[in-house]
Amino acid sequence: MLQVKTKLKDDYRAERTTAKPTAAPPSGNEAAENNGLLSPSPSQDPLTGLPAPRRKSNYPTFPATHVTESQGFQTRIPGIIGEATFRGTIPVDGVISGQPGNNGGALNVRQRGRPSFGTEPELCGEIWFKDMLRVNGYVTGTIQSKKGTLIVDASARIDADVEVAIAIIGGIVNGDIVAHQRVELGSNAKIYGNIRTRSLAIQQGAIFEGVCQMADKDTP
Repeated sequence: MLQVKTKLKDDYRAERTTAKPTAAPPSGNEAAENNGLLSPSPSQDPLTGLPAPRRKSNYPTFPATHVTESQGFQTRIPGIIGEATFRGTIPVDGVISGQPGNNGGALNVRQRGRPSFGTEPELCGEIWFKDMLRVNGYVTGTIQSKKGTLIVDASARIDADVEVAIAIIGGIVNGDIVAHQRVELGSNAKIYGNIRTRSLAIQQGAIFEGVCQMADKDTP
C-alpha cells in the first residue's frame, strides 16, 4: 500500500531558512567588467562600508595651456643706447603710460615692432651726451659732446650735424662731422658731408662725399 507523507507549514519554513541563496545572473555592466571591457567598479571598504577610491592612473597629467593674444608690440633695439639729454620730438606708434611734467616725470613707451627704421625719424631734435652714445635707428637734428664718443651702427642713419670727440661711423650720416680727436669710417659707412678732425681712418668699401679738413693738434 502506497503511503504519502505530507509536509507541514513548519517544514516549509525550515527549508526557506536553511536554503542557500542562488547567485543572480550578472548584469550587462558586470559582464563587461568580467570580460575586461570596462574598468572594474570600486571595491567596498570592509571597515567603513563605503566604496574605496579608484586607483590613480599611471599616465602623467599635463596642465591646461592658455593661448595669449599678441597685441602687435615687439621688443626691438632702442634708437639710441646711452645717457643723453634730448630736446625735440619723438613720434610714437604704440602706447604711452606715465606722467610727464616740468618738475620731473617718467614715460613708458611701447612701440609697435618694425623690421627697420622707416621714413620718419625716431628722434628729431638736439642731443647732448657726456661719455658714449650709440645710435641704432634714425635720428635727425644735432648731436653734440665735446669729450664723448659717438658710435653709429651699420643699420643706423643720422641726418644731423655732429660735433664730438670721437666718431665711429658704420652707417649713414647726412651732415657735417667735427671730431676733436679722430673719425673712423667702417666698410659700410656712407658720409655725405664735410669732415673736420685731427685723425681720419677709412676702411675699404666706405663712401665719403665731401671735403675733409685736417685740424692741427693744438686746435681745439
